[in-house]
Amino acid sequence: MAAIHRIALWSERTWDSWRARRIRKKVIAPYIGYADPEHLVVRGRVLGSLRRHRPDPSQSLWLNFRQMVSLFLTDEVADVEVAARGVTAISGQEGYFTLLLPRDAREGWVNVDVSIRGQEGVTVCPVLIARDDAEFAVISDIDDTMMQTGAYSIARNLWTSLTGNAMTRKVFEDAPPFMETLSEGGRNPVYYVSSSPWNLHYFLRRIFERAGLVPGPKFLRDLGMSETKFITGTHGDHKGDSIDVLLAANPTLPYVLVGDTGQHDAFVYRDAVLRHPGRIRAVVLREPGPGPDAESLRAMEEIAAQGVLLLHAPSFGGFAPRIRDALDATAGS
Repeated sequence: MAAIHRIALWSERTWDSWRARRIRKKVIAPYIGYADPEHLVVRGRVLGSLRRHRPDPSQSLWLNFRQMVSLFLTDEVADVEVAARGVTAISGQEGYFTLLLPRDAREGWVNVDVSIRGQEGVTVCPVLIARDDAEFAVISDIDDTMMQTGAYSIARNLWTSLTGNAMTRKVFEDAPPFMETLSEGGRNPVYYVSSSPWNLHYFLRRIFERAGLVPGPKFLRDLGMSETKFITGTHGDHKGDSIDVLLAANPTLPYVLVGDTGQHDAFVYRDAVLRHPGRIRAVVLREPGPGPDAESLRAMEEIAAQGVLLLHAPSFGGFAPRIRDALDATAGS
């Protein structure tokens, strides 16, 4: 298996290198960035072209399928220098880049102009900086938490993901008002962590805008090969690592974790609670489909045993005031 992996990795890099030399005009796919105590973390990907569709709610499932597949046929470009405010970075093997800009006094939403060396024009990369008056931060899953996906069933997940478009994918009716209440009009930052690939960043952004979901930086997965694996990281590793990054990004803020019982969020969130005692004040889990199994219920009991408010139900109705009460009680103790 190791030999096959090495051959596959060499083949991919050889093909990518040959293809990159044939791409004259390069573009940046902007991802929403975030801030840590010292930096603005500006993120994006260098590609040969952007795949942007204008879907119609009435278009055929076959067209939806073709457009969805096209999102994965990217022309990523490695070894490209990008720059912003005097800071430079080089795109990696899959085209991804991160620029660490010195943080200043600004807060809220900030736009950063990013350029490609040797090309005219800039791409705007938005960054969310937690406000000084924020009381807590929120980290939420997306599939079966915000959006109806059916990730607990492989067949249902594939059908929903491949045959819907940005105008037809369903968002739970209670999700936008719930997240807006937690956000308090942007006062409290909201972040999203998902096992969906980065190829779907713009697709998800369109859905969020259409449904009125609170915007925020997304931490998605790179499905490309690494030096040691065919697929980089697992579902649990990715979510857990992203939670760690975000807790370090806002070291003075308590957190609320929002997820569902259909995709192992109970285990990921339990482990995060144990790794970061006192930082996570509430865990909220939607119960899609068949609801939690016995192992998930045990993980949920372990969360509650740590003194963390645990809420779980098929909907989020009535949860926001209980979360606020728990946060106020903790702050006053």
